[in-house]
Amino acid sequence: MLFQEILGQQHIKSHLTKSADSGRIPHAQLFVGPEGSGTLSMAIAYARYILCSNTSGENTNGNEACNLKFEHFSHPDLHFVFPVATNNEVKSHPVSANFMKQWREFVTENPYGSLFDWLKSLGIQNKQGQIGVDEAQEIMKSLSLKAYEGGYKVMIIWMADKMNTATSNKLLKLLEEPPQKTVFLLVTENQDDIMQTILSRCQVLDFKGLPEKVIAEALVSRENIEEKLALRIAHQSQGNYNRALHLLHKDDTEFPFEEWFVQWVRAAFRAKGNAAAILDLTSWSEEIAGIGREAQKQFLHFCVEMFRQALLLNYQSSSLVYIEPTVDKFKLENFAPFVNGNNINEIFAELSDAIYHIERNGNAKIILTDLSIKLTRLIHKK
Repeated sequence: MLFQEILGQQHIKSHLTKSADSGRIPHAQLFVGPEGSGTLSMAIAYARYILCSNTSGENTNGNEACNLKFEHFSHPDLHFVFPVATNNEVKSHPVSANFMKQWREFVTENPYGSLFDWLKSLGIQNKQGQIGVDEAQEIMKSLSLKAYEGGYKVMIIWMADKMNTATSNKLLKLLEEPPQKTVFLLVTENQDDIMQTILSRCQVLDFKGLPEKVIAEALVSRENIEEKLALRIAHQSQGNYNRALHLLHKDDTEFPFEEWFVQWVRAAFRAKGNAAAILDLTSWSEEIAGIGREAQKQFLHFCVEMFRQALLLNYQSSSLVYIEPTVDKFKLENFAPFVNGNNINEIFAELSDAIYHIERNGNAKIILTDLSIKLTRLIHKK
């Protein structure tokens, strides 16, 4: 991964190369940005710049053998940690080292991929990936060894917010007093979910979503599509290049999120004063409860966005609306009047609570049924 291959984020590239050229490399940095903004790609390119002694901001002209190793993400002084879970082959105490072959393939194919994409590639999308305490032991073991090429060692922790409390506590000492010439690059989409003591030891770099123009140009040059289609997809992707690729290849998800959402809100409308419709909501809750926690969270985030889009349309901000529903006889324009300033905050709060409780292994059927009953009241609130 080279800086020139990363979309946008020029100010961050400039900052990283200038600080490295001047010898001011913080030992712990946190790259914070939304999905598809290039945080992981930037971390890898930065690691390459440091380890291969590349120069002049172009990430080239350094150690040729070192750069060749980076083409396959196999440099011995580059270490990766990422969320994992048990599967048919790794039945207990999973750590990143167990999945390194799959990880290299995943990053090669789509360095802008999401956590859900990663878990799906492993066939464990029905589980919640985490960075467990066993991983902390592996990190300490890896970094206790001398650098293979005598220079820096770089540890990239992707989705660092998935470190549990025990893992974070074990890494605190290492972040406070790291081995000489060791650089930690933590990557996250959710800064608030990282333990404060970890956060306070890192220099934070904030990434923004990519401009539509940057995404459109990348789709035209890399995917060889017409500019008109590229612009439409770039608008719908909302700064997320990974989302743009999914929209282009029509492989956004194996689950019919849009159909489930429409089914849900229609049942909620009917349920007011109609006891029979409550059974529909219960059946709906049972169906969603059976798809796995990561998929449930993905769906609820999708619901948040659908309500947000309806609100924007209700308040005549149609230029900001990018979702184009495809479900038969469902129009966002007709749904929008029922999402307003009197109920949107409560709807968002209930969805956020549901995501929180599902993430913490609450009973999904009970959580979703409770959410559905509350929606029947909120959707009719004027």
